[in-house]
Amino acid sequence: MSLSPQKQQILTELTELCRDILDDDSLTLTMATTADSVPNWDSMSHIAIVTAAEQKFGIKFRTAEIEELHSVGDFVDLIAEKKGIV
Repeated sequence: MSLSPQKQQILTELTELCRDILDDDSLTLTMATTADSVPNWDSMSHIAIVTAAEQKFGIKFRTAEIEELHSVGDFVDLIAEKKGIV
């Protein structure tokens, strides 16, 4: 399944954000990527990624929403939903 241009843009921006936070310029995220599959993505960096995403996209996440994120795809979908992108 291909992503809409808007979701692809979110994925690209999220990848750049994670590269900065995790200090890994070669990091490539896909919708199936999980935190467990990315070196250095631990609980502390997860908080930093969520906080940076809130700032970058101008949105706020509830704790319950964050707990439901199991993959980068879930994260992209939640950001899109908060931004009003279907």
